[in-house]
Amino acid sequence: VQLQASGGGLVQAGASLRLSCAASGRTLGSYAMGWFRRAPGKDREFVSGISKSGGITSYAVSVKGRFTISRDNAKNTVYLQMNSLKPEDTAVYYCAADPRTYSSGRAQSATSAYDYWGQGTQVTVSS
Repeated sequence: VQLQASGGGLVQAGASLRLSCAASGRTLGSYAMGWFRRAPGKDREFVSGISKSGGITSYAVSVKGRFTISRDNAKNTVYLQMNSLKPEDTAVYYCAADPRTYSSGRAQSATSAYDYWGQGTQVTVSS
């Protein structure tokens, strides 16, 4: 599966952005999906994940209550709605796909669980 992330940009603190991750090559419903980010000088970190059906979502503590992940399998697209953005949210955001099924049904937070990655989209939040 090929992933294309989009929707990043430069915004002021408190603003909102919606990232999209479009999949091609295979139906998105076969994958649990995750959003990760890498800030300058830091490792890539988990932001949010969603199960194959969309019924189970998970979030990093730093974004819980501000970000919402969703998916539309009919459109082969996963979204990350980001509200109340902060300067510390500045990073390159990546979407990723994991074909495995876990007993919990939950998308994994480890980068090693994901086989496919999009190219990343830059989000910059000014203070």
